[in-house]
Amino acid sequence: MLELEHTTKTHDEARQGEALELLPTGKSTGRKLYIESYGCQMNFSDSEIVASILLDNGFETTKDYKEADVVFINTCSIRENAEQRVRNRLKEFESAKNKNPGMIVGVLGCMAERLKSKFLEEEKLVDVVVGPDAYRDLPNLIDKVDDGAKAVNVLLSREETYADINPVRLNSNGISAFVSIMRGCDNMCSFCVVPFTRGRERSRDYQSIVKEAQELFQAGYKEVTLLGQNVDSYKYTTAVAEGETAKPAVNFAQLLAMVAEVSPELRVRFSTSHPKDITDEVLYTMARYDNICKYIHLPVQSGNSRVLDLMNRTYDREWYMERVDAIRRIIPACGISTDVITGFCTETEEEHAETLSMMDYVKYDFAYMFAYSERPGTLAAKRYEDDIPEHVKKRRLTEVVNKQQEHSLYRLQHFVGKVHKVLIEGFSKRSDQDYCGRNDQNTMVVFPVDERFKPGQYVHVLAERCTSATLMGRVVDL
Repeated sequence: MLELEHTTKTHDEARQGEALELLPTGKSTGRKLYIESYGCQMNFSDSEIVASILLDNGFETTKDYKEADVVFINTCSIRENAEQRVRNRLKEFESAKNKNPGMIVGVLGCMAERLKSKFLEEEKLVDVVVGPDAYRDLPNLIDKVDDGAKAVNVLLSREETYADINPVRLNSNGISAFVSIMRGCDNMCSFCVVPFTRGRERSRDYQSIVKEAQELFQAGYKEVTLLGQNVDSYKYTTAVAEGETAKPAVNFAQLLAMVAEVSPELRVRFSTSHPKDITDEVLYTMARYDNICKYIHLPVQSGNSRVLDLMNRTYDREWYMERVDAIRRIIPACGISTDVITGFCTETEEEHAETLSMMDYVKYDFAYMFAYSERPGTLAAKRYEDDIPEHVKKRRLTEVVNKQQEHSLYRLQHFVGKVHKVLIEGFSKRSDQDYCGRNDQNTMVVFPVDERFKPGQYVHVLAERCTSATLMGRVVDL
């Protein structure tokens, strides 16, 4: 994958392999947990759930896997290189386990179902394999391994949302937090393994979501990001006893409004959206609330209708462009980012050119760009030949990346000379003389430290110059 630098990537390379460390809870039995995560924000959010469950069972965390009693790696199956990275990491854990035979090594998450037999039986790299819907079973599975057995639970659930589990906040800045609102996916895009690894869509009780947002705000957090494979397809239906009248379902637009109303000081973001579900109701809700950030991640994947049909994306080129037009009409200042796949099965040069022309039409703020990589078990792997040569995929990817760099710079140049409301997240990566934070459109803004303000506060920053990924400026008083 190639992508332009951005601090809130759906798949943030800076966080890949990140290990968590938490303060002891006072409940410790002395057993130490090491957990590191790969993949998307959903995986990092899931690691917070796992940590919560195991801390309640007497574990404490360590950032050194060599001193851990239980080592977990939370995995991603989206790309081939992610799997190879995990395998290499497991071999490192195996070396530590040889020196500490009592160590338990486990694989969590999206690789669990597809590779359970390889990990457990063929390669014998792990003791426990747990899928995304079975984390409540972890204490029981660990007990089984303690008794000398291998343990596996990769059952997918139509109900599990972990709504009652209050996730611990891993490596948190105490300012921004993820809130999972739904799990699974029903879209069955032909290139994607998510429906097979995370199961069917189910939405979490809206009351528990609002309560979590309220508790985060009371604890000092200033920003929440609502997470789901397709957040805008959120739809919660209340169970009704026989003889009772069914209550109306709560949709994503209504949930957005409920979370925004927790406090005008709590910023609300969301990721990821599916173009078929970005309704005008969602857009008008975003426009109505100042604290809902004006930014939408709207994956296009391809700009050609035939390729979109092969991908089973359920929209065509014209539908997507109409949704972009609606965003521009209802929220003129909205930032839009996207995902692009180059070299999908049978894609012609003319069809690739339509992707480039789509990019010209939208002029995305930033993008996540991939050359197609066939994933075993997907509909595309079963139905279509991966027939585009690698050098062609990569050349097309380079063209997409070059175009996106032009558009990212174009968008940021239009921000220069304007004042932006920025939530200070902390010091910039390069200097403790500068703060950094994001504006409404999710662009990173860097500016000199002003002693009047601290991380977690809002400031107004006049953007004075930019790169293709960052605005630079200074704090101004309004």
